[in-house]
Amino acid sequence: MRFKVNRDVFSEAVSFAVKLLPQRTTLPILSGVLIEATDAGLTLSSFDYEVSARTDITADVHEPGTVLVSGRLLADIASRLPNAPVTFTTDEGRITVSCGSANFTLLSMPVEEYPTLPQVSAQSGTLSAEAFANAIAQVAVAASRDDVTPVITGVQLEVSENSISLVATDRYRVAVREIEWDSGTLPSPEIVTALVPAKTLSEIGKTFAHSGTVSVSITSSDERELIAFTADHKTVTSLLIKGNFPPVRRLFPDVVDNYAVVNAAELIEAVRRVSLVLEREAALRFTFSIDGLTLEAIGSEQAQASETIDAFLTGVDTVVSLKPAFFLDGLNAVHSEFVRISFTKTDNPNKPGPVLITSQSSKDQPGADNYKYLLQPNLLLR
Repeated sequence: MRFKVNRDVFSEAVSFAVKLLPQRTTLPILSGVLIEATDAGLTLSSFDYEVSARTDITADVHEPGTVLVSGRLLADIASRLPNAPVTFTTDEGRITVSCGSANFTLLSMPVEEYPTLPQVSAQSGTLSAEAFANAIAQVAVAASRDDVTPVITGVQLEVSENSISLVATDRYRVAVREIEWDSGTLPSPEIVTALVPAKTLSEIGKTFAHSGTVSVSITSSDERELIAFTADHKTVTSLLIKGNFPPVRRLFPDVVDNYAVVNAAELIEAVRRVSLVLEREAALRFTFSIDGLTLEAIGSEQAQASETIDAFLTGVDTVVSLKPAFFLDGLNAVHSEFVRISFTKTDNPNKPGPVLITSQSSKDQPGADNYKYLLQPNLLLR
């Protein structure tokens, strides 16, 4: 094999191919990047049986061939090469990478032991890459990071004819966002669901955020269900998580009469300031009244803090205790000047219901981004 390729194009392609690979793989062979050189150019691929990445780039191929090389090492080398064309050659198990005055010699890995990459079916629909990336960022923060219950470490995609809903929960909070989607010519008479690992989906969102349009397809073959995302000559596939996602949508109330509207930036800064004195697992006390919102933190005998900011209350005075980190996740995901904090009810009048966070475009006008974040008060976490 022998080819010459643009340094920046090659470096970006290798970086994409290894981005989703775990730091430590179960088999050394899975840490490799497969490079296929043909008359049409280069294809770089990676696969660890859970996630695959594939990208096509243009190159001047003198001798076609296929080689497998350590992915992270090649990525590190490619990112530090001088600004000059890269020449890549193979000879009896050795790989030579030359660029300007720099020369590297690497050992190749056995191609015949590398697994076959999953095949992607025809696209089932398309959506705005920017909107999809924003929705992932808003929802994925609510997914569990505890592998003991794998089903809630994912983001549930619920695909209908004209929209996709993203849903995530870690039992203490639920985030939902709905965005428009074009199902193309394929009929979608009923909702299709796909439970995608949140960590993988977050990387996919970052990777394709500026790609214009992303194609999505869900495939079932050989008892393996996977989802594929394609844009800009790049494709990422992920195995779906097996199991039944909890029916968390029913937790959202249809109507809430008791709520407060607060300037989002002012509230975020106040929460960050007042929570400085808190111990790690402690909660902030929020008192909503006609006079505004008062935040109180009782950290220890040495440190306490409080602050009052403007809030526009509809309904009765309300007091809730919330974990600041979880609360900030919801506030930061609301991309509007104001935020609406709604207070739901429970059967027990002594226990506050979950707090619902939604966007608010002005003091009087709700937002229109279909984002909802439901957070349990700290009292219910015990």
